[in-house]
Amino acid sequence: MDLTHDYPRSAKDKMAGIDSLARMTDKARAAAQGKLGEYHYDCPHDKPVLAFLGVDAATFKQKAATSSDADVETWVRDTYLKGKSPAEIAAFNEDRENWRPDPGSQSAAYFDETRQAVAPDRPEIKTWFDLLDLDEKRPVARAHA
Repeated sequence: MDLTHDYPRSAKDKMAGIDSLARMTDKARAAAQGKLGEYHYDCPHDKPVLAFLGVDAATFKQKAATSSDADVETWVRDTYLKGKSPAEIAAFNEDRENWRPDPGSQSAAYFDETRQAVAPDRPEIKTWFDLLDLDEKRPVARAHA
């Protein structure tokens, strides 16, 4: 995976039923190959996924770098999701899909600056997932008034 030329998958793309897992897999592979570009692995976007699964970043990166998507998905399901209920997974995904910066934080200032740069006409964009998609040229539905 070369993220110096390509985008990782959307945070909204699920793998093993988990939001951001496919994106994190892409970034882990790129990190292992030294081709992260402007991206970061084991960042604030990845840490909640790693914590929910109960796997450390180095272990995940090693597995992602040497395995197909199907093998990563099977490994995650068989090793890290066995004790998780569908309700726990749904709650995790809902939390991630609604992830937004804390008002007044440095993260909020960065979010607003990025949104202004990539979508100045989209003040309704409030979540990181939507902002990432817009920044990476993926469509994001407009909110209905």
